[in-house]
Amino acid sequence: MGHWWVRDIVEPGKLPLLLALAAFVFTFVVTRVITRLIRAGRGPFGNVRAGGLHIHHVVPGVVLTVVGGFGAVASDRHGAGSAVAAVVFGMGAGLVLDEFALILHLNDVYWTEEGRKSVEVVVLTAALVGLLLAGFSPFGVNDLSAQELQDRGGALTTILMNFLFALVALSKGKARVAVLGAVVPLVALVGAVRLARPGSPWARRFYGRRPHARARATLRAYHHDRRWALRTRALQDLIGGRPDPRPARLSDRR
Repeated sequence: MGHWWVRDIVEPGKLPLLLALAAFVFTFVVTRVITRLIRAGRGPFGNVRAGGLHIHHVVPGVVLTVVGGFGAVASDRHGAGSAVAAVVFGMGAGLVLDEFALILHLNDVYWTEEGRKSVEVVVLTAALVGLLLAGFSPFGVNDLSAQELQDRGGALTTILMNFLFALVALSKGKARVAVLGAVVPLVALVGAVRLARPGSPWARRFYGRRPHARARATLRAYHHDRRWALRTRALQDLIGGRPDPRPARLSDRR
């Protein structure tokens, strides 16, 4: 166990990344627990106000992210300073991305349907950082041999092709596949070759005069959403809480 820790985490300089990921997930979980308690009117917690202004937790999150980010840049990757900066950065990122939907919509949509975007972004971010921690990277096409790594032209071509596949998948309305595919080779290729989702830029551009393709895309999206939408919604409710159907304003409280 100790040998694995030193060889795969400490020596490659991945300890700050691991600490940042742990702080990120922990902060998000604690924040969601506290906001749920506030919403239910339970526990000792309450909203933070200053002069009648509600201070969203994205504000201290931005401060922590800036402090941690600059601290990480100024620190040695193997020193104690980088570990502290990583924890501070992870905490700040957790607070900021927990209110990602608020930033996106410029409205307090925390407990609305639009607020689910925050949960999606947090889960996706944690997954991507976990993949990087495990050794996956856009430049890793990780299973290349030593001889293949020497061929920088071939490696660069592979990276660029994978990035193009990710762009195609994104244009087809498959944002999650595109982001994951930008990190893990071949995932983006699957999203790029499959039918685009209805209403995506690809569908509007290339399916406009192809009614058969539009019908197939609509049918496939229907079956996909029918199979996965309820499960995804239940998981999001479990992680982030059930949305409030009432419209929210930026000044509303949770």
